[in-house]
Amino acid sequence: MRILIVTSQFPIAGEPNRGRPVYQTVRELSRLAQVKVLSPIATYPRWAQPRSYLYRAADAGQVAPGCDVDYVTYPALPALSRPFNGHLSAQALARPVRAFAPDVVLAYWLYPDGYGAMRAAHAAGVPFVAGARGSDLRVRDAISRRLTQPVVRAAQRLLVVSEDLGRVAVSQYGADPERIRAIPNGCDATLFHPGDRRAAREALGLPQEAEIVLYVGRLVPEKGLRELLHATRRLAATRPRARVVFVGDGPMQAELAAALVAEPGLPLHLAGSQAPAQVAQWMVASDLVTLPSYSEGHPNVLVEALACGRPVVATPVGGIPEVVDAASGLLVPARDADALADALAQALDRPWDEAALAQRFSRDWQQVARDTLLACEEAVAGTRPARAGYAADSA
Repeated sequence: MRILIVTSQFPIAGEPNRGRPVYQTVRELSRLAQVKVLSPIATYPRWAQPRSYLYRAADAGQVAPGCDVDYVTYPALPALSRPFNGHLSAQALARPVRAFAPDVVLAYWLYPDGYGAMRAAHAAGVPFVAGARGSDLRVRDAISRRLTQPVVRAAQRLLVVSEDLGRVAVSQYGADPERIRAIPNGCDATLFHPGDRRAAREALGLPQEAEIVLYVGRLVPEKGLRELLHATRRLAATRPRARVVFVGDGPMQAELAAALVAEPGLPLHLAGSQAPAQVAQWMVASDLVTLPSYSEGHPNVLVEALACGRPVVATPVGGIPEVVDAASGLLVPARDADALADALAQALDRPWDEAALAQRFSRDWQQVARDTLLACEEAVAGTRPARAGYAADSA
């Protein structure tokens, strides 16, 4: 089968860890089928580049080994061109889609990527499959919601990373429940597994006696990082051994760095963006991992933390309750900085069974790829297998 993947959520030179779950899925899928990736990238004039824009053209082999990928650009302006970005990406995709002659087009990220892929697939006369990651389905502004809806409804199969996202697709976008397939993320057990905490701390230059709280992800307010900064201050006042580590980069980098300058005693460490192997080392070195997001799909960082035997403190949003329960961590209300601080302290005081936590997830990326291939095969065959309706599952 010839599968064309369309997604902007893929490694690029400026962000080599961008779209890592999609990349890992595509890499394994490439072992099962003939797969090509087209990654549509919005390009902005120098005078109008978004502050967090990190794109640099690159040799695909440098950032996405194991994948056949072409980066396709289209012109854009921040905010102003958003209603038209789907059409612009469709124009950029039309020729390479025809050249590859796929059996099916699969787009990860609903707008503008999925919209452009939907139009290109329709023009090529091939089935269209869409994959929703989380915030692309939980869009807030009316224009984006209106442009996302036709993508959700047109997809012969809609792949979601959690059951919760499937319910959102049905209730808010009118998706056909029979076309939805929940395919949770996998975990690379060769990297993420229990290890020697003492050795990991020594390698990272961390004090052996420290209580280390780890955050891994984009440095953006929507991840609850201002609440985590507040919680860091509270921990500093009551737990002198506490240290909060941020692994990642993003628009809040400068704000967090400024807090360190203004408060020299703040037990906060900015480790920057790290490769997956180094992320695993940080997890092994930590006491717990936190993700106080406002919205999530199926956060892979929590799966990886548990695979390393680390408990988590997170918010009960999106698919997080499908990953975290009372045996594996604590859930606190989103946007509640004091509750977050209290939960971090409780989790640091509580004994956790590292081996039991590590055994919770055995799903690998090969299984994710097999499930994805099956959904694509269903779309190509036009099948609607008899099964319990998704709406019934979500009642």
